[in-house]
Amino acid sequence: MELSREKVLALKPSSNSDEVKKIISETTEAVNLIYRCSLPPKIDFQDDKHGIKMLETYGTLSTKSILNFTKILNIANELKKYFNQDFLDKSEYVILSEKIEKLYTNTGIIEKVAKSIVDENTIDDNASKNLATIRKKQKNLEQEIKQKLTNMIHSSNYAKYVQESLITIRNDRYVIPVKEEYRSQIKGFVHDFSSSGSTVFIEPISIFELNNEIANLKVEENIEIENIIKEISKLFYPYIDELKINIEALTSLDFIFAKALYAREVKATEPQINNKKEIILEEARHPLIDPKAVVPITVNLGESYKTLVITGPNTGGKTVTLKTVGLLTCMACSGLHIPAKNTSSIYVFKNIFADIGDDQNIADSLSTFSSHIKNIVNITKNASTNSLVLLDELGSGTDPIEGQALAISILEYLHSKGILTIATTHYQELKKFALLTKDFENASVEFQVETLTPTYRLLIGVPGKSYAFEISKKLGLNESIIENSKKRIDKKDIDFEELVKQIYDDKIQIEREKEEISNELEKVQKLKKDLETKKEEALLKEQEKIENAKIEARNILINAKEEADNIIKELNQLNDNKKANELRKSLNDKIKETISEKEELPEEYENIEPNTNVLVKSLNQEGITASHISKDGEVLVQIGSMKLQVKAADLKIIKKEKQKTQVIVNSNISKSKTAVTEINVIGLTVDEALPIIDKFLDDSLLAKISTVHIIHGKGTGKLRKGIHEFLNKHQHIETYRLGTFGEGEMGVTVVNLKNS
Repeated sequence: MELSREKVLALKPSSNSDEVKKIISETTEAVNLIYRCSLPPKIDFQDDKHGIKMLETYGTLSTKSILNFTKILNIANELKKYFNQDFLDKSEYVILSEKIEKLYTNTGIIEKVAKSIVDENTIDDNASKNLATIRKKQKNLEQEIKQKLTNMIHSSNYAKYVQESLITIRNDRYVIPVKEEYRSQIKGFVHDFSSSGSTVFIEPISIFELNNEIANLKVEENIEIENIIKEISKLFYPYIDELKINIEALTSLDFIFAKALYAREVKATEPQINNKKEIILEEARHPLIDPKAVVPITVNLGESYKTLVITGPNTGGKTVTLKTVGLLTCMACSGLHIPAKNTSSIYVFKNIFADIGDDQNIADSLSTFSSHIKNIVNITKNASTNSLVLLDELGSGTDPIEGQALAISILEYLHSKGILTIATTHYQELKKFALLTKDFENASVEFQVETLTPTYRLLIGVPGKSYAFEISKKLGLNESIIENSKKRIDKKDIDFEELVKQIYDDKIQIEREKEEISNELEKVQKLKKDLETKKEEALLKEQEKIENAKIEARNILINAKEEADNIIKELNQLNDNKKANELRKSLNDKIKETISEKEELPEEYENIEPNTNVLVKSLNQEGITASHISKDGEVLVQIGSMKLQVKAADLKIIKKEKQKTQVIVNSNISKSKTAVTEINVIGLTVDEALPIIDKFLDDSLLAKISTVHIIHGKGTGKLRKGIHEFLNKHQHIETYRLGTFGEGEMGVTVVNLKNS
C-alpha cells in the first residue's frame, strides 16, 4: 500500500530509548501474532484526500471513492475478526490492541454499498426500485427493437439491401448496415458510414420512436444513479473523523506487519535494549548478503573494550563487519528485529557516524586521504559520549608513518571522549597499540592463504596479517623479489609479524576446536532431549496401564458387590437352610475370587477377637466378627442375619464400642433421624469417591429417602463420568440427571432411588 510504503521509506533510527523499546515491542507483537494466527487480512486502499474533502464539504462522492471508503471499513472489520479470536490473550498484544480498538467499522454501510455498486462503472439494478423499473423498461424496449429489426433484415423485401444480417448501435441508437447503393430504398436516418463507404448505417423510421423512448429512459437512469450515489455519499457524512482515524491506524498496522514479515523473511529476532552503552551481537548476519553465503560474526563492543581495531588482508570482510554492526544498530533503533541471536543487545546511541568507502572526487580536488579526513573532521566535531563511530581504512591514502601516527591519535581522541569505535586498518603500529592499550582490542578476519579466499569469520583478540608476500607469491610474483622485500623489513617487525602469525594460527585452531565441541554438545543435548521424551512417553504409558488396571479392579468389585447384594437379599427372604447355605457358600467363593492374593496383615489383626466391628472392603458392608482368625487366614463375619467366611485381609477394623451381635429391628427409624440428602465428593479421585457414594446410597435407601444429590463439581468431568458409570450399574437407582439452574448444574448429579 502506498501510504505504508511511504512510511517505510521515511523510517529513521530513533535516539530515544523508550521510543525504541516501544517500536521494537510492536514489531515483536506482530511477529508473535502472525506465528499464532497466520497472515493478517491484506491492508490495501487508496489515500483519497479528494474524497475526504468532498465529505467535509458535504459533496457527492464518486463511485471510486465510495468503494475505497467502504474497503477501509471492510478491512477494519476483517482485522477486528482476525484479532478477536477466542484463543488469543489480548494482554500479550498491548500495542496492537490499542490500534485495533481504534478501528471503526459499519456493517450497514458495507452491506448497502455491496447491494448497490458492482464496480466503479456499474450500479446494481437493485440499488433502488425506480432504477430496477427503468432498466426493466429499457430491456423490454430493446427486445422489441431487436425483434423488429431482425424481422426486417430477414424479410424478402429488405434482405437484398442489407450488407450483413446483424443489428448494431451508432450514437446510442439501434441501426442496420445497408449497402450504399440501396440507401434510398430504406426510409430512415443515416448515422454513420463504413471506412470504405460501401456500407451505410441507417435507423429505420419504424423504430425511431422506440429509440427515442430508450434515450429518454437513459436520461432517467442517469438521474436515478446520481440520486443513488448522493444518498450513499450521505451515509459517510457522520463518520469523517472515524474514516481519518481508520486510515491512520490501518497505515500504521500495515507498516508494523511489514516489519514483522521482514523479520520472518530474514530470520531476525528481537534485540534487547541495554543502558550500559554496549553492542553485543551474537551470530549477527548482514541482511543484504545471501543467507546461504553469509558468515555470522560475534562482537561485544563496550563490554570489555571500547575500541576495536580490525586488521587483515583486503577483501577479507573487514568492511562487511563494520557495515553489519552499523546496520544492525540502526535497524534496532528503527524498531526492526535484527538477524542475530535473541541474546543480542543494542545501546540506543544519539548519533552513529561512519566513514566507509572512497569518496575521491577530482572535480572537488578531493583525494582518497582528503575525503576520509573531511569526514573525520566532521565526526570529531560532532561526536559525543553517546555516539558510535565506524572508520574504514583509518589513516590510509597518505605517508604510512604519518598515516599510522594520525590514526592512533584519532582513536585516542575518540576514546578520551568515551566514544565506542570500530576501525579497520593495515597499519602494524595500530595492532601494537591495541595490544598494549587498555580498552582497545584487536580483531581479524580469517583468511585462507592456500586458496586466497576469506572465510569472513571474525576473530576477536587476534591481530590480522595482510599476507602481502604470501598473496604475491601465490599470484606468481618472482620469488627473488619477495625475498628481497623481506630483507628490507626491520627484524623487530618480522618478529612481531611471526608472533602475530603464531597467535593467529593458535586462535584459528582454538576456534575450530570450539566449533567441534559446540557441534558435539548440540548432538548430546539433542540425544538427551530425545531420551527425556521417550522416558516421558514410557511413564505416560505406564500410568495409563495403572489407571486401566484400577478401573478394571473397580469394575470387578462393583460386580461382586452387586452379586453379593443379590445373595444377601435372597438369604434374608429364605427360610430354607439348605438353599441359604448354598448361597452363603457361593458368596464366600466370590469373595475368595475377588481377593486372590493373601496380604500381610498388620499387627492389630493378629489377635482379632469375636464381636469386633469390621468393614468387609470387597462388599463395602459393616459386620461383626464371630470367630478368631483361622489357619487359612479367614474370619467368620456376621452381616445382618447371615454369616460369611471372609479373608482377614479383606477386613478393616472399625473403632467402635463393642456391641452384641443382634439385628436392630428399628434400624430404618434410627437411620432416618440422622440421614442427609446430599454428599460432597469434590477433590476426590473416582476410586476414593465411589465407596463413599455407595455407602451414602445404602444409608439413604435404609432411611427411605427417594431423592439425593451428589456434589462432584465441574472440573475436567472425569469424576462426574466415573460416578455416572457407577450409577448405571447400581441396582437401586431409578434414574439420575445433572442439576438444573439453581441446583448446581453440571457440578451436581440428582439421583432418584428405588424404595421398593
